[in-house]
Amino acid sequence: MKTRIFTLCIAFAFAAATLGCKAKAPETKTIANLKSAITGETSASIKYAAYAKKAKEEGFSKIAILFEAASKAEGIHAKKHTEVLAKAGVTMDAIDFAPEVKSTKENLEDALKGETHEIDSMYPDYIKQAVADNNADAVTSFTWAMDVEKKHQALYKKAIAALAKKDLAKLAHVYMVCGACGNTVEKEAPAICDVCGEPKDKFIAIK
Repeated sequence: MKTRIFTLCIAFAFAAATLGCKAKAPETKTIANLKSAITGETSASIKYAAYAKKAKEEGFSKIAILFEAASKAEGIHAKKHTEVLAKAGVTMDAIDFAPEVKSTKENLEDALKGETHEIDSMYPDYIKQAVADNNADAVTSFTWAMDVEKKHQALYKKAIAALAKKDLAKLAHVYMVCGACGNTVEKEAPAICDVCGEPKDKFIAIK
């Protein structure tokens, strides 16, 4: 009897030690989504910077400024997502991305396609999952990014239409980007950011 009790104690002790050695609980889907979003936003920032350079080469200075502003905004999205990931105790792997650059017309169309995917599919799914995982910080970060991508979508549509008409006069020559959420607006910053609520002095001029 004593031998049996001793054997059971050893078994329970081994089980407890094994469980205690686990580094951390399995990652939630939201953690995986944050990593995916960081990769996507970082890649978009790099890509739009390359698109801006191409637009300058082709003589489309106003479109170049738009791409530069969007690049800045996407970098801010990536930073915000990374902060949420770090708060969960998770580090992000290095990102290696080399964009394919085509004509400015094709680059605008590609940018519009990417923004539309994020608005229609990616971020709505990520937000829904973050709610299910009870990750309020991720919900906020994803929602801010999605709201800004809607503005980028409208700006890209405007630029595509202007380029088709060969009339870029109505395109902005300066964009204001919110340093907190990436909100991107033409010409002048609002008194209060309509995406994250930060004051006007949080905006950065891209011109």
